[in-house]
Amino acid sequence: MSRMKKLLGVFVAFTMVGAVAVGAANSVSSGATTKTTTTAPGSQWTKSHPFKAAFIYVGAPSDAGWTHAHDVGRLEVQKYFGGRVQTMYKEDVPEGPQCTQVITQLVDAGANIIFATSYGYQPELVAAAAKYPHVLFEQATGTTVTKTLSEYYGAGEDGDFLSGMAAGAASVTGKIGFVAPYPIPEVIREVDAFTMGAQLMNPKATVKVVWTNTWFAPATERTAAEALVAAGVDVLGDGQDSPTTGQVAEAHGLKWTGYDSNQESFAPKAWLTATTYNWGPYYIMEVKAAMNGTWKSHFWYGSLADHFVIMAPFGSSVTAATRKAILAKESAIIKGTLDPFTGPIIEQNGTVGVKAGVTLTVMQKYSLSWFVKGVIGNPKG
Repeated sequence: MSRMKKLLGVFVAFTMVGAVAVGAANSVSSGATTKTTTTAPGSQWTKSHPFKAAFIYVGAPSDAGWTHAHDVGRLEVQKYFGGRVQTMYKEDVPEGPQCTQVITQLVDAGANIIFATSYGYQPELVAAAAKYPHVLFEQATGTTVTKTLSEYYGAGEDGDFLSGMAAGAASVTGKIGFVAPYPIPEVIREVDAFTMGAQLMNPKATVKVVWTNTWFAPATERTAAEALVAAGVDVLGDGQDSPTTGQVAEAHGLKWTGYDSNQESFAPKAWLTATTYNWGPYYIMEVKAAMNGTWKSHFWYGSLADHFVIMAPFGSSVTAATRKAILAKESAIIKGTLDPFTGPIIEQNGTVGVKAGVTLTVMQKYSLSWFVKGVIGNPKG
């Protein structure tokens, strides 16, 4: 559960710059181990000399979605370490050159580690990691790993599969709509997983996609959701950072699956469930490693099993039978006996996308560029 933004051209292959190492039990890694220390092992951080952890947000903590979830994680870091760690953040930072200015400001403010929460920051992070070797950098949803730059995310697609099951079971007509941000692999695999989950509960289900080309723009999201309602869908899903799609669903008496955070309070009658992300434990782990000198560059991918991906509570309209079915699949995913991206999977155009018995690797999922059969819309936007 971003983020991977609009740099589509560089997303064809997984980029590895420098050596990669395992940074946590759930890391996906290759190559030799590297170790970077911003301070001598065992040195003490105190209230008068705190460790500084900075965050760069693509949105605002008030978005009730992606950035809100990251900020909850930041606050958990602050609470866990008390005065020994000072956290700071910059919000609504555009992707592109302006990010460089923000990074410079944070470095000048004494940041020891900087977490950037959007794939679109990647070029600036790579450049900054080279320019400021004494600072550690981490980026959510990206691909490039260097000596002082790590990447982190998780299997949100597994949660999307379960959300899709809820949507498929709730749909009477089998016509489901999805308000999607950008036509990038992160979102494409989200839509694919959602659709496969819906079809598990309703084999004839289709998912119509409308692209917004924004992560957070409530007015644009509303227009997209209303267009889907006008097209005859009776359930809405979304990958946006606001709960606007749910508010449209509730206004029309439809059902809805949210994303990023538990957004039930914004449209309780429409609410089914959502894929949510638990960033706090990861941020605490990385700050602790940076503080004691054991931080290692890595590519980290969390899961339902380690509670990085967490399904939001079911809405009151989700039946007992549907809950039982979803929980059974969730258990299978956690045990490792089910991966939604195991073939046979048929592409939108009727060709075989994944052969029977084959399971896509994390890196293959990271480069998905096609929709599965049953999705109505263009994966290129």
